[in-house]
Amino acid sequence: MVAERGGERGAGLSSAVVDCALYEDGHRIPGQVSLSTIMKRIDPEVGRFAWIGLYEPTEEQLQEVAEAFGLHPLAVEDAVHAHQRPKLERYDDMLFLVLKTIVYVDHEKLTATSEIVDTGEIMVFAGPGFAITVRHGSAPPLDDVRRQLQDDPQQLGCGPAAVLHAVADMVVDRYLEVADAFAGDVDTLEAEVFSPNRPVDAGRIYQLKRELLEFKRAVMPLAGALQRLGEGRVAQIPPKVSTYFRDVADHHQRVTEQIQSFDELITGMLSASIAQLGVQQNADMRRISAWAALIAVPTMIVGVYGMNFDHMPELKSPYGYPAVWVFMAIVCTVIYRALRRNKWL
Repeated sequence: MVAERGGERGAGLSSAVVDCALYEDGHRIPGQVSLSTIMKRIDPEVGRFAWIGLYEPTEEQLQEVAEAFGLHPLAVEDAVHAHQRPKLERYDDMLFLVLKTIVYVDHEKLTATSEIVDTGEIMVFAGPGFAITVRHGSAPPLDDVRRQLQDDPQQLGCGPAAVLHAVADMVVDRYLEVADAFAGDVDTLEAEVFSPNRPVDAGRIYQLKRELLEFKRAVMPLAGALQRLGEGRVAQIPPKVSTYFRDVADHHQRVTEQIQSFDELITGMLSASIAQLGVQQNADMRRISAWAALIAVPTMIVGVYGMNFDHMPELKSPYGYPAVWVFMAIVCTVIYRALRRNKWL
């Protein structure tokens, strides 16, 4: 439900607001609220906080929220321009978490230009009495996350930290889903690389490696942030929520290990493909050399008898012509059988 905005100040912000609500003791307070109303009613001491969801806000729209909640300018700049690496920043009593989202792009067959993963971003501001989520690009909606938290008042009662955990948990769970789908592409290509057919186009393998690199850049840097949140080293995260973050960190570690194994497999496939190409080229060169050897013998004999010397004894023999043909056939047959025996043909 998109909240209505009152006054000129809220009119421009409403287009970026996906949802806006007040929560107290883990329950959503009914009714539509404006930004000014939220600021008057939030009270961390009694467990009342606001959760504002934004999608691709402009600099002016986010600046309005920043002024209302006292967001740090550096964090606001990152949230506006996006394209940030995953990280966790602390500004006084506020946390700023940047998450890279990954969406698996369905495709019938992997080609040298196939897009396998698409990235987006979710930024989360968590401070006393508020949680602000900002989505960019293909980042999935947070409607399900909000509903799941609202169905669990005990967890939601932990305040903005619970929102921070729920968003991070959703993003990492999506990593697992994408990794499982990515594994299908790796297995399919691996089977093709080691099939007896012609070598797989190295461009397809390289494209898979490039897409894996994009996946890796989205996932790997998040490890440090999840470790800090799970170890209880962040004062804004209650011990109960830190326990849940440890579970998220475990899932993230599983994805990291999968990505590393994919990287090793794809590197091996690329090396195998190049080796197969070299073997195929060597086999082709051997066949060409073998046929050249076969042709060389009759070419040499014909060349000798084509020199037109007057004093060549064989030229006067009535059996010279068929004898030369028989001799060439015998020599070529011997050479051919020798080449076949050595598997050059």
